[in-house]
Order: sequence, then C-alpha cells, then structure tokens
Amino acid sequence: MEISYYEILEITQNADKESIKKAYRKLALKYHPDRNQGDKEAEDKFKLINEAYEVLSDDEKRAIYDRYGKDALRSRAGGSAGFGDFEDIRDIFTSFFGEGFGGRKSRQKNNEDKFSADFVVGLNLSFKEAVFGCTKEIDFIYKNSCKTCSGSGAKDGKMQTCPKCQGRGQIVMKQSFLSFAQTCPDCNGSGSCASDKCPQCKGLGYEELKDRVELKVPEGVDSGMNLRVNEKGNITKNGIRGDLFVKIHAEEDETFIRDDEDIYIEFPVFFTQAILGQSVKVPTIRGEATLNLPKGAKDGQRFVLENEGVKSVRSSHIGRQIVQIAIKFPNSLNDEQTKLLEQLSESFGIKDGMHHEQKGLFDKIATWFKGG
Repeated sequence: MEISYYEILEITQNADKESIKKAYRKLALKYHPDRNQGDKEAEDKFKLINEAYEVLSDDEKRAIYDRYGKDALRSRAGGSAGFGDFEDIRDIFTSFFGEGFGGRKSRQKNNEDKFSADFVVGLNLSFKEAVFGCTKEIDFIYKNSCKTCSGSGAKDGKMQTCPKCQGRGQIVMKQSFLSFAQTCPDCNGSGSCASDKCPQCKGLGYEELKDRVELKVPEGVDSGMNLRVNEKGNITKNGIRGDLFVKIHAEEDETFIRDDEDIYIEFPVFFTQAILGQSVKVPTIRGEATLNLPKGAKDGQRFVLENEGVKSVRSSHIGRQIVQIAIKFPNSLNDEQTKLLEQLSESFGIKDGMHHEQKGLFDKIATWFKGG
C-alpha cells in the first residue's frame, strides 16, 4: 500500500502550514544527502520528503490531493505535477537553511549596487480573474540610486572593510557539526561598508519613489507565475532601470479545483440517475456542459469533459474538466415511494429480505458447520 504524504512527513491530515514546515525541516535535515553520503535509502527518503512537502505546502495541490489522491496530480505526460529533479529539491532545502549548506557558496559582491535592478511585487487575483484574465492597476515603490553618493551610501564615497565579516562578504554560523554560510547582513555581501553615512540617503545608497502601472493579466495565469513589466524596476548607479516582475497569487474557488489547465469538480448525482445512466447538466467555468452517464455509474467514478478547462497562458491549448460523481440517496420516503421501491426490490428477486446471491453465500457457509 502506498504511503500517504502525511505519513511521509509524520503529521496528521489536519496539520497546519507551520506544522508541515517544521516537520519538513526536521526530516530534511535528518535525511539530507550531505549527512548521509553514499546512503541510497536516505537519498530516496529525502526525495519523498520533498515531494510530500511540495504538495502539502501548496493549498491548491493539497486540496486536490486530499480529495482525489496522488493520481490527480499526475501530468498528462505521465510525470508528477510540480516535482522537479534533484537539483530543484536541493534549491528548496537551500531556501530554508541558506546557500552554505550542501556545498553551495555565496559569491562575494564587488562594487555592486545595494539592490537588484529587477524586483518582484505580489498581485492577488480572484479565481475568475486568473482564469479569464483582467486589467489591474498596480501601485509600487521602486529604488533610485542616490546621486549624492553614487549609490555607495558613504559620505564622500569613503568606504572601509566591513567589521562584521572582515571583508569576506559572508558569515558562518555553526550548529553542532554543521556550518552554514550566509550573506553578511551588514554589507550585503560586498565586504565593505561606509565609513560615514551619506547625509542624503542616510547610508542606504538609494531613495524610494512611488510609481503605478496598468497591467493586462493574460487568460490562464496561475499562482506562482511571474509577469514581466519592462523598465519598471529599480534604477541602478549607471542609470539603467530594471524590470518589474509581478508574482501572481490566485485565490481558490468553492466549487472548482484547478490543477494547471485542468479543472476538477465533485458533482452530486441522484441514485436513480446513476442506475439508469441518464444525461445530467454539470457546471463548468464557462457555463454548463452535458454529461452522459453510463448505466450503473459508480460512486466516485470520474468523467472527462474535453476543452472545458483553462486556456493555457503559453498556447491555445484548453484543458479538461474532470467530473467526479457523488451518488446521493433520499433522506426520507413517502408512502408511494416506499411502495414503488418495495415493488422494485421484489422484481430483482429479493424475498424475505434476502437476495438469491446472499442466500447462496449463507448456503456455502452452512457446509462448514456440517463438515465440522
């Protein structure tokens, strides 16, 4: 039997995000390849831990996994949706423990700007806005390199060796037998800092200015995607303005669950509709579609409606809608309905409260006692 993601992380199914993160950090540290060199079992365990964390830390993927299982996260190409190679997994671990873990070393900056030319702002979208696109006005603050100190943050441009990192650009933190290298927070990795702060920018090396941009959000964007706005980023020492990246966060919907271009929905079907194989109308993100049920449809059975999903942001491809039916039974019956069901029951050969297949099973078991 396949182990669930919750079992892999050793947590309960109702664990919150903080508990998931703590469990991941504990297990990732325990099974990290740098601590278990040559141990294939530990490496495989580490990959499973990261696979579980990628799903359970993402609200949308977790909702799909909880409702439909791991298969629903499989891409149509046969791979796992969202799971990268081993280098991607190491990057996830690095985001928790710093670049110095696992052999990655931060590179010292030399005479660079105190900030990146490009930067990211977040944009929250409703489920509908993300699926169908929209236009948004975004207010943001960008950095402009200080002209008085040429972006150094130092009065008269006078610099000195950073006392915190001794000019190395990084500091080393030790925990047990492990060492973690991190970028020096005082000099931002440059190895040097101002002797005296620039009076204009107070040592920051830049001023902050307000700006606004109208952004046309294309159809089909999803959480985690970045939209580039050219030349709306920070202005560096040489006067070049970088790019603004808008990171999308799409809200979830109460009815539809999205997985890339595919849409999942659980749809209630009355038991007579399932038995008779009737046609039913199901809601889609664009309106409704007809689902032709086969006779004797089973509870939890899935049906695919082609081209009823989300349009790809990268192509003209439109995804699918996967309908999982949930068979419903009446909570109560009137006298007429009870009589009709009793007649139906009898027509199937049920007498004295027992079907012939059930009676046959009892007859087989009776031979055990005779033989005993």
